[in-house]
Amino acid sequence: MRSAVLPGDPPGGRRAVAVWGIGVSVYFVAVIFRTSLGVAGLDAVDRFEVNASALSTFSILQLLVYAGMQIPVGLLVDRLGTKKVLAIGTVLFTAGQLGFAFSPSYGTALASRALLGCGDAMTFISVLRLGTRWFPARRGPLIAQLAGLAGMAGNLVSTLVLARLLHGVGWTAAFAGSAGAGAVVLVLTLLFLKDHPEGHEPEPLPHQGSAYVRRQIAASWREPGTRLGLWVHFTTQFPAMVFLLLWGMPFLVEAQGLSRATAGELLTLVVLSNMVVGLVYGQVVARHHEARLPLALGTVAATAAIWATTLLWPGATAPMWLLIVLCTVLGACGPASMLGFDFARPANPPERQGTASGITNMGGFVASMTTLFAIGVLLDATGDDYTVAFSFVFVLQALGISQILRLRGRAARRERERLVASRVETVHVPA
Repeated sequence: MRSAVLPGDPPGGRRAVAVWGIGVSVYFVAVIFRTSLGVAGLDAVDRFEVNASALSTFSILQLLVYAGMQIPVGLLVDRLGTKKVLAIGTVLFTAGQLGFAFSPSYGTALASRALLGCGDAMTFISVLRLGTRWFPARRGPLIAQLAGLAGMAGNLVSTLVLARLLHGVGWTAAFAGSAGAGAVVLVLTLLFLKDHPEGHEPEPLPHQGSAYVRRQIAASWREPGTRLGLWVHFTTQFPAMVFLLLWGMPFLVEAQGLSRATAGELLTLVVLSNMVVGLVYGQVVARHHEARLPLALGTVAATAAIWATTLLWPGATAPMWLLIVLCTVLGACGPASMLGFDFARPANPPERQGTASGITNMGGFVASMTTLFAIGVLLDATGDDYTVAFSFVFVLQALGISQILRLRGRAARRERERLVASRVETVHVPA
């Protein structure tokens, strides 16, 4: 007897890699645009003449739109398919990047970042759904980590390439020029991307209006695995996101006394560490599914420990070796957040994957948005005391861990029940 396969499990293969790669390229460009403010934060202060709180509003608004769009995007992906949603998202985030390049004022720049956040919100959930439609279910954890890896590659481009363009050709040329990448991936999406391989079309869903929306959200939320995935994503992602998206560069330059070049190298280290750890986590979870929660909790513990050590280090600044360790450990936050989807995915049937992923993906971005705002307010209130401001991270880590521990038992029992049921329905194909 051959090993059991799930009915309708897609075959994967080279074509799946090619089609999925187009979706990943859209996400790659979206992350470049999303993280571009991280290397331009100090320039934005001078360009728009704003303080720390106003600067943080750029990223907060962008993430607020992103987080608020996750469930609607999940529903759209389940209803319209990946290609249409990715195309719409690409148009929006490219328009947002162009608008940011030419914004003459703080208000128009805010509107541009909101538009960018709206388009960005449509990418990752679509890529996850594309992966489940083109690859076998057993490849799910690795495919999710590879998608996250592509996002980190986009962050790396933002840190290395866009930062140099910004200081070489100026604000407008750098941001407007980068928008050309959005046009390229839009053409690729429209010409070559397909929602699913032949013979694996999803069951048609009749239009059911608001009743359909309520049922999709309620059914996904009732699953403990969806809620556990949300809290894993919430607790693991935000320290690195906050560091890379906005506050890492000011912290390293203003609080630690480093040059911009050295600070940029440390931000690059976060991204490189993320890419390496992502590959490791993906392989480990693909082979040992029970490793998901220990990896997530271990990452949170390591992040909290190194964050506290850096903030409480005696003296005016932390030593370089400690900052290197901090950035290396922060690199594990992104891959750990991907584990949240590995709890939500098996808890929901294919027709709810987009909705469940949207709920899960809200977690880290809500935490990041809250922390970005809190740090900006605390910096203004304390006269740029980064130790006090950055300590807010521990508040959300404690909240997230309490929820993970509360839900883990229920999610594990429910997942075992689903596994038993799937084995009963498994099709055994004769050799």
